Amino acid sequence: MDTRRLLRILATALGTAGLLVSGCSSGSTTPSGSATGSAAAEELKPYYGQKLRWRDCGVEGFQCATMKAPLDYAKPGAGDVELAVSRAKATGPGKRIGSLLVNPGGPGGSAVDYLQGYAGIGYPAPVRARYDMVSIDPRGVARSEPVECLSGKDMDAYTQVDQTPDDKGEVAELRASFEKFAEGCEKRSGKILPHVSTVETARDMDILRSLLGDEKLHYVGASYGTFLGATYADLFPARVGRLVLDGAMDPSLPAVDINRDQTAGFEGAFQSFAADCVKQTDCPLGTSSTADAATTLKELFAQLDSEPVPTGETRQLTESLATTGVIAAMYDEAAWPQLREAVAGAQRGDGSGLLALADSYYEREPSGEYANLMFANAAVNCLDLAPAFDGPAAAEKALPEFEKASPVFGRGFAWAALNCGSWPVDPTGTPHRTEAEGAAPIVVVGTTRDPATPYKWAESLAEQLSSGTLLTYEGDGHTAYGRGSDCIDTAINTYLLEGTPPKDGKKCT
Repeated sequence: MDTRRLLRILATALGTAGLLVSGCSSGSTTPSGSATGSAAAEELKPYYGQKLRWRDCGVEGFQCATMKAPLDYAKPGAGDVELAVSRAKATGPGKRIGSLLVNPGGPGGSAVDYLQGYAGIGYPAPVRARYDMVSIDPRGVARSEPVECLSGKDMDAYTQVDQTPDDKGEVAELRASFEKFAEGCEKRSGKILPHVSTVETARDMDILRSLLGDEKLHYVGASYGTFLGATYADLFPARVGRLVLDGAMDPSLPAVDINRDQTAGFEGAFQSFAADCVKQTDCPLGTSSTADAATTLKELFAQLDSEPVPTGETRQLTESLATTGVIAAMYDEAAWPQLREAVAGAQRGDGSGLLALADSYYEREPSGEYANLMFANAAVNCLDLAPAFDGPAAAEKALPEFEKASPVFGRGFAWAALNCGSWPVDPTGTPHRTEAEGAAPIVVVGTTRDPATPYKWAESLAEQLSSGTLLTYEGDGHTAYGRGSDCIDTAINTYLLEGTPPKDGKKCT
């Protein structure tokens, strides 16, 4: 797979939940704790009045800067948070439209890395010609005062904990791992932990919009980035420019519904993979039917649960790591050949292939250290929405409906949704309709067989937004823009360059 495409896939790989790590999917956050009114506007003037000092990033074609935002918008004078910004200036020809802010999702994905590694060089040339391509690492992410939770060694242990517990002892061990993770976040990042909500990040985006000199915010958000963009539109409808929300979330859903929907989404993605696999001569899951393929994969997971296999390093391939590796490959059909090879290797007693996929998902470095993706993911998700389950009994009660949604992944997804029940900071968000009354046309993009952001979420968000228009990609994989559909790309490019949204309900294959 081409490196640029792989970076884009991995940048959006968490979608809305860390799934086997986070499980507490991001929902919607109300602005109830935010500073509003003339007094608050006065207190925010220093932030809107600051100057961005651009410098060389050390990456050809890109500049970097740092901006300040209030740590707590309810108390703007109580301290700052410093946020990393990057841009690639419009290349021309053609009149510059403005800045195009991009976010790859997560939550926890580095927008700066995404810009410098993909969007700033891989977006269509006509778009890059007329926009300054811009990104900001959200608060708590990567270069923007990152949330930290566990050491590399402890994170290794965390990713290997059995997420399909078979008895009370294993349930207790899983619960303890979530508690240790949460305690580590509080110990290492207690100051910023209550202030990484999506509403706060959306307010940061408005400060950046102003500092860039733009009257309107032009934005492309993928996966969780759609929730961030929709939240911005709801807060600042009059400042909405051209917004593309690709791989949309549904802000009206509670966490348990989001997790269950994603479980079904990954089951659908696996069915697509299995249907293709059984036609291939190298399919390690058999060549008869998708049902047999699912049975074979479940048998492999069960074998790894009782006896992990070597990987060529100190870590062994456990059931939890193998499951994560399979999930990582569900985001893009281009990864299916790699997955077939990795599963075949595990069946032969070589777990290195699935471990590599799992490591890419977790952003684990060869040194054994982890990027802060998973830490920020949990921090944002658990702040944005009340936990799906408050204890093991609730998770266990939900097992049948999760296993119905996915016979392959359901059990693990249900138990993973327990993690926010141990979070040290109370959630600030609640599910609600996001209407953004008065906003300019917003393009919502949904993929019919998207594993992480099911298509029905895009349908729902487009219906909720007062100016939403739905663009559909009938296909596999997570998100649609830049994934090979000329129909999708042309519709979005036309909107970004001319301001004309596609007809509501337009479908592409």
